[in-house]
Amino acid sequence: MQTSVTFKNLDSSDNLKDYVKEKLNRLDKYLYNPAEANVVLTVEKFRHIAEINIVGDRLNIIGKEETNDMYSAIDITLDKLEKQIKKGKQKKREKRNAPPSRAMAPGVDDALLTEDGSSENLTVKNIEYKPMDVDEAIMQMGLVTDNFLVFTNSRTDQVNVLYRRKNGGFGLIEPSI
Repeated sequence: MQTSVTFKNLDSSDNLKDYVKEKLNRLDKYLYNPAEANVVLTVEKFRHIAEINIVGDRLNIIGKEETNDMYSAIDITLDKLEKQIKKGKQKKREKRNAPPSRAMAPGVDDALLTEDGSSENLTVKNIEYKPMDVDEAIMQMGLVTDNFLVFTNSRTDQVNVLYRRKNGGFGLIEPSI
Protein backbone atom coordinates (compact mmCIF):
# COMPACT_ATOMS: atom_id res chain seq x y z
CA MET A 1 0.00 0.00 0.00
CA GLN A 2 1.32 3.39 -0.98
CA THR A 3 1.34 5.53 2.17
CA SER A 4 1.95 9.23 2.74
CA VAL A 5 2.17 10.55 6.28
CA THR A 6 1.70 14.23 7.08
CA PHE A 7 2.36 15.83 10.46
CA LYS A 8 0.60 18.98 11.69
CA ASN A 9 1.78 20.77 14.83
CA LEU A 10 4.01 17.77 15.47
CA ASP A 11 7.62 16.97 14.70
CA SER A 12 7.97 14.23 12.10
CA SER A 13 8.98 10.97 13.64
CA ASP A 14 10.27 7.90 11.87
CA ASN A 15 8.83 5.74 14.64
CA LEU A 16 5.32 7.05 13.98
CA LYS A 17 5.74 6.68 10.21
CA ASP A 18 6.91 3.08 10.57
CA TYR A 19 4.13 2.30 13.03
CA VAL A 20 1.46 3.67 10.67
CA LYS A 21 2.89 1.85 7.64
CA GLU A 22 3.13 -1.43 9.56
CA LYS A 23 -0.47 -1.15 10.74
CA LEU A 24 -1.73 -0.17 7.27
CA ASN A 25 -0.06 -3.22 5.75
CA ARG A 26 -2.42 -5.46 7.71
CA LEU A 27 -5.31 -3.91 5.75
CA ASP A 28 -3.73 -5.03 2.46
CA LYS A 29 -5.24 -8.50 2.86
CA TYR A 30 -8.74 -6.97 2.43
CA LEU A 31 -7.86 -4.95 -0.68
CA TYR A 32 -7.34 -6.82 -3.95
CA ASN A 33 -5.93 -3.91 -5.96
CA PRO A 34 -3.26 -1.39 -5.01
CA ALA A 35 -4.48 1.37 -2.73
CA GLU A 36 -3.24 4.73 -1.51
CA ALA A 37 -3.36 5.81 2.11
CA ASN A 38 -3.10 9.44 3.16
CA VAL A 39 -2.42 9.82 6.87
CA VAL A 40 -2.61 13.14 8.70
CA LEU A 41 -1.38 13.17 12.31
CA THR A 42 -2.24 16.33 14.24
CA VAL A 43 -1.70 17.60 17.77
CA GLU A 44 -3.99 20.31 19.16
CA LYS A 45 -3.25 21.16 22.78
CA PHE A 46 -3.71 17.80 24.54
CA ARG A 47 -5.65 16.10 21.71
CA HIS A 48 -3.86 13.74 19.33
CA ILE A 49 -5.81 13.33 16.10
CA ALA A 50 -5.23 10.62 13.49
CA GLU A 51 -7.05 10.95 10.16
CA ILE A 52 -6.59 8.25 7.55
CA ASN A 53 -8.03 8.25 4.02
CA ILE A 54 -7.74 5.08 1.91
CA VAL A 55 -8.53 5.25 -1.80
CA GLY A 56 -8.49 2.15 -3.98
CA ASP A 57 -10.27 -1.04 -4.96
CA ARG A 58 -13.40 1.04 -5.75
CA LEU A 59 -13.54 2.20 -2.14
CA ASN A 60 -12.96 5.61 -0.57
CA ILE A 61 -12.74 5.17 3.18
CA ILE A 62 -12.10 7.88 5.74
CA GLY A 63 -11.45 7.38 9.43
CA LYS A 64 -10.71 9.97 12.12
CA GLU A 65 -10.13 9.60 15.83
CA GLU A 66 -8.82 11.78 18.63
CA THR A 67 -7.41 10.61 21.96
CA ASN A 68 -4.76 11.58 24.48
CA ASP A 69 -2.16 9.30 22.84
CA MET A 70 -1.17 9.29 19.16
CA TYR A 71 -0.58 5.52 19.00
CA SER A 72 -4.01 4.71 20.40
CA ALA A 73 -5.61 7.21 18.00
CA ILE A 74 -3.92 5.42 15.09
CA ASP A 75 -5.03 1.99 16.36
CA ILE A 76 -8.66 3.03 16.86
CA THR A 77 -8.78 4.71 13.44
CA LEU A 78 -7.38 1.60 11.76
CA ASP A 79 -9.95 -0.58 13.54
CA LYS A 80 -12.70 1.68 12.20
CA LEU A 81 -11.23 1.49 8.70
CA GLU A 82 -11.03 -2.29 8.87
CA LYS A 83 -14.72 -2.51 9.78
CA GLN A 84 -15.63 -0.15 6.93
CA ILE A 85 -13.62 -2.17 4.40
CA LYS A 86 -15.22 -5.44 5.53
CA LYS A 87 -18.68 -3.87 5.35
CA GLY A 88 -18.03 -2.50 1.86
CA LYS A 89 -16.74 -5.85 0.62
CA GLN A 90 -19.75 -7.65 2.13
CA LYS A 91 -22.14 -5.25 0.36
CA LYS A 92 -20.40 -5.95 -2.94
CA ARG A 93 -20.68 -9.70 -2.35
CA GLU A 94 -24.37 -9.46 -1.48
CA LYS A 95 -25.09 -7.30 -4.50
CA ARG A 96 -23.24 -9.68 -6.80
CA ASN A 97 -25.04 -12.75 -5.42
CA ALA A 98 -28.49 -11.15 -5.29
CA PRO A 99 -31.10 -12.33 -7.78
CA PRO A 100 -31.97 -9.91 -10.57
CA SER A 101 -34.36 -7.20 -9.44
CA ARG A 102 -36.90 -7.90 -12.20
CA ALA A 103 -37.36 -11.56 -11.23
CA MET A 104 -40.60 -12.28 -9.40
CA ALA A 105 -40.67 -14.70 -6.53
CA PRO A 106 -43.79 -16.85 -6.26
CA GLY A 107 -46.29 -15.72 -3.67
CA VAL A 108 -45.02 -12.14 -3.57
CA ASP A 109 -47.06 -9.07 -4.47
CA ASP A 110 -45.22 -6.90 -6.96
CA ALA A 111 -46.04 -3.71 -8.84
CA LEU A 112 -45.65 -4.10 -12.60
CA LEU A 113 -45.66 -1.51 -15.34
CA THR A 114 -48.02 -2.05 -18.23
CA GLU A 115 -47.41 -0.94 -21.81
CA ASP A 116 -48.95 2.49 -21.25
CA GLY A 117 -46.69 3.10 -18.21
CA SER A 118 -49.34 2.77 -15.51
CA SER A 119 -48.73 0.36 -12.67
CA GLU A 120 -51.11 -2.27 -11.43
CA ASN A 121 -50.78 -4.73 -8.58
CA LEU A 122 -50.16 -8.31 -9.50
CA THR A 123 -50.65 -11.15 -7.06
CA VAL A 124 -48.82 -14.35 -7.89
CA LYS A 125 -50.58 -17.44 -6.59
CA ASN A 126 -49.27 -20.99 -6.66
CA ILE A 127 -51.94 -23.53 -7.61
CA GLU A 128 -51.63 -27.22 -7.02
CA TYR A 129 -53.20 -29.15 -9.85
CA LYS A 130 -53.85 -32.85 -10.01
CA PRO A 131 -54.57 -35.27 -12.85
CA MET A 132 -58.27 -35.68 -13.66
CA ASP A 133 -60.64 -36.12 -16.56
CA VAL A 134 -62.55 -33.15 -18.07
CA ASP A 135 -65.86 -34.52 -16.71
CA GLU A 136 -64.38 -34.73 -13.21
CA ALA A 137 -63.07 -31.15 -13.56
CA ILE A 138 -66.58 -29.95 -14.45
CA MET A 139 -67.90 -31.66 -11.30
CA GLN A 140 -65.14 -29.97 -9.25
CA MET A 141 -66.14 -26.57 -10.69
CA GLY A 142 -69.69 -27.19 -9.44
CA LEU A 143 -68.30 -27.58 -5.88
CA VAL A 144 -66.16 -24.44 -5.79
CA THR A 145 -66.97 -20.77 -6.32
CA ASP A 146 -63.82 -19.99 -8.31
CA ASN A 147 -64.13 -18.91 -11.92
CA PHE A 148 -61.44 -21.29 -13.15
CA LEU A 149 -59.78 -24.61 -12.35
CA VAL A 150 -56.29 -25.68 -13.36
CA PHE A 151 -55.75 -29.43 -13.74
CA THR A 152 -53.71 -32.00 -15.61
CA ASN A 153 -55.74 -33.82 -18.23
CA SER A 154 -55.35 -37.52 -17.42
CA ARG A 155 -55.72 -38.47 -21.11
CA THR A 156 -53.17 -36.03 -22.59
CA ASP A 157 -50.92 -35.37 -19.54
CA GLN A 158 -51.05 -31.64 -20.30
CA VAL A 159 -52.09 -28.75 -18.08
CA ASN A 160 -55.61 -27.53 -18.92
CA VAL A 161 -57.72 -24.68 -17.59
CA LEU A 162 -61.47 -24.99 -17.16
CA TYR A 163 -63.26 -21.66 -16.72
CA ARG A 164 -66.80 -20.54 -16.02
CA ARG A 165 -68.37 -18.46 -18.80
CA LYS A 166 -70.72 -15.54 -18.26
CA ASN A 167 -73.65 -17.41 -19.80
CA GLY A 168 -73.31 -20.16 -17.15
CA GLY A 169 -71.48 -22.69 -19.36
CA PHE A 170 -67.84 -23.80 -19.15
CA GLY A 171 -64.85 -23.19 -21.36
CA LEU A 172 -61.74 -25.37 -21.65
CA ILE A 173 -58.25 -24.11 -22.53
CA GLU A 174 -55.95 -26.80 -23.91
CA PRO A 175 -52.38 -26.03 -24.97
CA SER A 176 -51.37 -27.10 -28.47
CA ILE A 177 -47.86 -27.97 -29.48
